[in-house]
Amino acid sequence: MSALFEPYTLRDLTIPNRVWMPPMCQYSAVPEGPDIGAPNDWHFAHYGARAAGGTGLVIVEATAVSPEGRISPYDLGIWNDTQVEAFRRITRFLVGQGTVPGIQLAHAGRKASTERPWKGGAPVGPEGHGWQPLGPSPVAFDDKHPVPTELTPAQIQEIVGQFADAARRALAAGFEIAEIHGAHGYLIGNFLSPHSNHRTDAYGGSYENRTRFALEVVDAVREVWPQDKPLFFRISATDWLEEGGWTPDDTVRFAADLKAHGIDLLDVSTGGNASGVRMPIGPGYQVPFAARVKAETTLPVAAVGLITEPEQAEKILVNGEADAVLLGRELLRNPSWARQAARELGGEVHVPDQYHRSV
Repeated sequence: MSALFEPYTLRDLTIPNRVWMPPMCQYSAVPEGPDIGAPNDWHFAHYGARAAGGTGLVIVEATAVSPEGRISPYDLGIWNDTQVEAFRRITRFLVGQGTVPGIQLAHAGRKASTERPWKGGAPVGPEGHGWQPLGPSPVAFDDKHPVPTELTPAQIQEIVGQFADAARRALAAGFEIAEIHGAHGYLIGNFLSPHSNHRTDAYGGSYENRTRFALEVVDAVREVWPQDKPLFFRISATDWLEEGGWTPDDTVRFAADLKAHGIDLLDVSTGGNASGVRMPIGPGYQVPFAARVKAETTLPVAAVGLITEPEQAEKILVNGEADAVLLGRELLRNPSWARQAARELGGEVHVPDQYHRSV
């Protein structure tokens, strides 16, 4: 049996294989009206195609816990019941294809209120359905982004509650896994890194203070998320800064804290919190960060970063560098990557009856 197509169990949930789809924003929700932030036909077709293609776990894109938590006005949200009902259509289909449905709960922090990437991705104001971003400190992401409003302790607690409420709604919407977004320079990552967190109160300064908000969110979500269902955390393992940023050493230390607070798997990415940094992008360039967490802690990990070939993915698992792989761009290019990889490696995946001629 190929390692890539072995089932994987976390808590009481078994994922049928180790080919997973990471959260990738589609920027395709409507920005206003009664259906604001709700998934639509595009999202149904997009996620459904990857499930029909044999992907074991599909994690729905960064889904905002509040309107001001969206990256763009066109992002998904899960702060109201209309959104919940729309998500049910997607989760029912994914489960029907043998795929586990997951969702990433997110708050964009100081990188919120931007245009869609294919429209340039620049910050937008009220004329473009935008709003004032929030952050741990009044420090802009770059000279093109506005200075965020510094959150008060009371507002921080309000956001902690929003994550918990979003988790309750995610459960009602039929999701089996929830992932807390702590990566890529969004709000939780803003608090973690001294590059973006200049606070002097209980949420800034020391490692313990900078990780406080993240752990409060984890505790609040874990309290409402069923004990038999897994909870993931996505992290940027490094800011790619020579000094003054979040580091791989911090990530290893934090992984142990996350496990102690009920996280079941660390989804290991990098970057996004500091502008203008140089990243050595190439095949599997982020895998070593996942491998280090796996080697130095007992927390399971998933690896990402230009994983494109079946043999490459298989080798990551066989070498013990990760427990699963997340394929982003490759699954955008090829929704049936898992089925094709299974043929190449001698594995098995669910194939819809309607596609029996493709086996």
